[in-house]
Amino acid sequence: MTTFDEREKDFEARYKHDQELQFKVKARRNKLLGLWAAGRMGLTGDAVEFDGGDPHVVDKVCADLNGKGQNCTPAQVKFELDHLAEQAKQQIMQE
Repeated sequence: MTTFDEREKDFEARYKHDQELQFKVKARRNKLLGLWAAGRMGLTGDAVEFDGGDPHVVDKVCADLNGKGQNCTPAQVKFELDHLAEQAKQQIMQE
C-alpha cells in the first residue's frame, strides 16, 4: 500500500468519525433543548425530542413555548441551541 493510499484511508476514517460525532452531538443537543423547553413549560417526564434541521427546531420550540404562554423569540432558542451544542459536545466527548 502506498503512502497516498494510507493517507486516503486515514482521511476517510477521520471523516466518518467526525460525521458520527456531529450526529451524536446534534441529537444530544436537541434532547437537551427539549428538556429546557419542557422545564419552561412546567412539563415533567420525558421531553419531546425534535427532528429536522435547526430552523424546524427553532420554529417548533417557539410555537410550543408561545402556546403555553411563555414569551419566546427565535433568537432566544438559537442562543440556547448554541449553548446546548457546546454542552452536548462536552458530554459526548466524556463518554
